[in-house]
Amino acid sequence: MSNVFAQPSAPVLQIAQGVATITLNRPAQRNKLENGDLKALLAHFEQIEADASVRVLVLTANTAGQPKPVFCAGYDIGGFDQPGHGSTFFEQIPDVLAGLRPVTICALNGSVYGGATDVVLACDLRIGLQGIEWRMPATALGLHYYPSGLQRYVSRFGVNGAKRAFLTARPFSAEQLQAMGLFEAVASAADWSTTQDALVQDILALAPLAVQETKRSINEIARGDYKVARLREREDMTSHSADFAEGRAAFAERRKPVFAGR
Repeated sequence: MSNVFAQPSAPVLQIAQGVATITLNRPAQRNKLENGDLKALLAHFEQIEADASVRVLVLTANTAGQPKPVFCAGYDIGGFDQPGHGSTFFEQIPDVLAGLRPVTICALNGSVYGGATDVVLACDLRIGLQGIEWRMPATALGLHYYPSGLQRYVSRFGVNGAKRAFLTARPFSAEQLQAMGLFEAVASAADWSTTQDALVQDILALAPLAVQETKRSINEIARGDYKVARLREREDMTSHSADFAEGRAAFAERRKPVFAGR
């Protein structure tokens, strides 16, 4: 583990070669999110969105020293009592994350609980570590969850899965989540880095402009607020792009394309 993670801290942002990595960094507290951590995440998201070189965001956690790996134990509910915070403030994190320009991957390298499960769902893609569990205890605490979080659960889990999550508060295993199609892959600790790197490299190999515009369109369709004319404009724009010309030329010449993002 890099020295940057030697001491507990707010989430750490690192950017290199088109990939931004945000690492939750309070392993002794099972990476529970405090209000200061949420503010740091919003600042990181803003920086990533403004950096055109970033094409992929990986969200992961420091699990060093934990008896069993925990990606995040959720939101520190003591923060509900602080003015201007609580569930309405927390909701901003997954909502902003879901709308970011880069492709977002949650490298779920530990169990996840509570509000942090919605942060995982807000990512575009997910890989999971074998042996982890997932639990949403909102109703066990007496809480009706916020609207966008419920929407994401129904969208990703389906109605039956969302009802099981909220109306029983029972945990899900990684295998159950994989069967529901939540993960791109479930990997062992030994295969973790290879699995994560392969997914990142596959995304980086795609045409940046096409990926960016297609993500926007898919998100709009999922929310039910899309306009066909807007999707047609994006289709037309990419069909006249330099990347599409390069993609066709590379296919004809049987070589890997070199995309420029325009």
